[in-house]
Amino acid sequence: MATKARVMYDFAAEPGNNELTVNEGEIITITNPDVGGGWLEGRNSKGERGLVPTDYVEILPSDGKDPFSCGNSVADQAFLDSLSASTAQANASAANSNNQVDILAQIGCVESLSQSPPSSPSPSPINKVSGSGDPWSAWSASKSGNWESSDGWGAKPEGAGAQKNTPNNWDTAFGHPQAYQGPATGDDDDWDEDWDDPKSSSPYFKDSESAEAGGSQRGNSRAGASSMKLPLNKFPGFAKPGVEQYLLAKQLAKPKERIPIIVGDYGPMWVYPTSTFDCVVADPRKGSKMYGLKSYIEYQLTPTNTNRSVNHRYKHFDWLYERLLVKFGSAIPIPSLPDKQVTGRFEEEFIKMRMERLQAWVTRMCRHPVISESEVFQQFLNFRDEKEWKTGKRKAEKDELAGVMIFSTMEPEAPDLDLIEIEQKCDAVGKFTKAMDDGVKELLTVGQEHWKRCTGPLPKEYQKIGKALQSLATVFSSSGYQGETDLNDAITEAGKTYEEIASLVAEQPKKDLHFLMECNHEYKGFLGCFPDIIGTHKGAIEKVKESDKLVATSKITPQDKQNMAKRVSIMSYALQAEMNHFHSNRIYDYNSVIRLYLEQQVQFYETIAEKLRQALSRFPVM
Repeated sequence: MATKARVMYDFAAEPGNNELTVNEGEIITITNPDVGGGWLEGRNSKGERGLVPTDYVEILPSDGKDPFSCGNSVADQAFLDSLSASTAQANASAANSNNQVDILAQIGCVESLSQSPPSSPSPSPINKVSGSGDPWSAWSASKSGNWESSDGWGAKPEGAGAQKNTPNNWDTAFGHPQAYQGPATGDDDDWDEDWDDPKSSSPYFKDSESAEAGGSQRGNSRAGASSMKLPLNKFPGFAKPGVEQYLLAKQLAKPKERIPIIVGDYGPMWVYPTSTFDCVVADPRKGSKMYGLKSYIEYQLTPTNTNRSVNHRYKHFDWLYERLLVKFGSAIPIPSLPDKQVTGRFEEEFIKMRMERLQAWVTRMCRHPVISESEVFQQFLNFRDEKEWKTGKRKAEKDELAGVMIFSTMEPEAPDLDLIEIEQKCDAVGKFTKAMDDGVKELLTVGQEHWKRCTGPLPKEYQKIGKALQSLATVFSSSGYQGETDLNDAITEAGKTYEEIASLVAEQPKKDLHFLMECNHEYKGFLGCFPDIIGTHKGAIEKVKESDKLVATSKITPQDKQNMAKRVSIMSYALQAEMNHFHSNRIYDYNSVIRLYLEQQVQFYETIAEKLRQALSRFPVM
């Protein structure tokens, strides 16, 4: 009997992608449950066949009925099937195997009822500036006490306590909220997908939960449940419980990747390369694979220092983002990429917006003295063929100098700092970034409200004035009085002028407010990374504070204590160097974007004033 499934969410097919449009509540027949990449092939009641996302449907029992209380999605059913098989094999000799099957069925019911819908069907609020997704809320609520107790952290074997839940778990395994969860599959050609998140209701305010927390939800909201297939020790920097991995490392080998920190006019700073470069993202082209079953957009990247182009899909950018996050995320804020989405990803407006945001993201990375010079970033921009790309990709994924161990590569050319100064610097960074985060969100809220007025009520008001004036001129014309022709024409033109002003008002946000909002959107992503960076530093400070007690109880040696103090000083220099880079970019960016906004506003009002002057000139002075 053919397998039936009930559609849980509406899905609109993309033209030319062999997809099938389905509606919520519709029953379809599954003709191929494992097309790959989170898709299945189905046939509707009209006999039409096509691809549907697996997370959009739930399997019905073999009797074809639609039980509300215990429906499992395709992905859930596959998981339960494999779990049931492994359980049956492990307990083949047990007498209660039937009971286990019943328990699995009950688990399926509970999971089905408690399962939240995939992120695709309904867009998230456009401008959510507060709430449980705020990365600052947890940091503000718990300044300390987020670390394992001193009774065992120094003596635990590697990996012990890696999954311990704490109120503000900064340093457990994959403690960074944007931590890389591993590629979707082991296949180099299909380790991620080009679609995921819902389409925004506005191309200029795509501001989902992922942006709210600096991208913290991106790794967890993927349509495919296979993003966690790799073992946690895939990335050694994140496989151990916390910052003590760096603080108590017996010997820090001199890494090839030396990251010097010097003291400049404004304090500690990264060493900037003698020559800088940018990278142009352009020429988006649609491609396909699997005989046309899967389509994607490929972008051309041309570094200005080599002028040699390479092509990358969005999933390649996504891989780079995650690698940078794993490697540098404990020390450097890595803003998330523009979100993925299911529908509309081949529409011209969406492609234009995505390319613009990818360009901004790549430019940010090129401007950072550490990121731009890193091996993984250079390899992303300069690989010469597929073999070199895959070799570099595998090498990057095996990099052990990741997570907190990135601090082992840093060498400040300055004396060690005392703990009080280190703590003061950390608190100052936390206070400023939290305040700036609030300010950026407020400006985003105000800007969005202004955008809505400019594209909605305000143009309509001008249109009403224009139509009312033209109606008045029509009434005057009906009088038959010959001496008022000039007046009626002047009133008619004034009405048309107000209609033109309405169009100008509606289009103006794209010319000025758009750039201001995009800048704030970028910085919101940056600022969302800081709670975790600050949390890592505060955790290291707390460990040093505990060191006397740990020496007294023989859990660490006096030499360990000295090493911890020195290494937390290195971390502090790194934080200060990053903040100096952040501030210099912030000053330049906001000066440029607000200047542009005001210039465009001046030009806008001058255009309106000129139109009004022309309309006024048609009325004689009597």
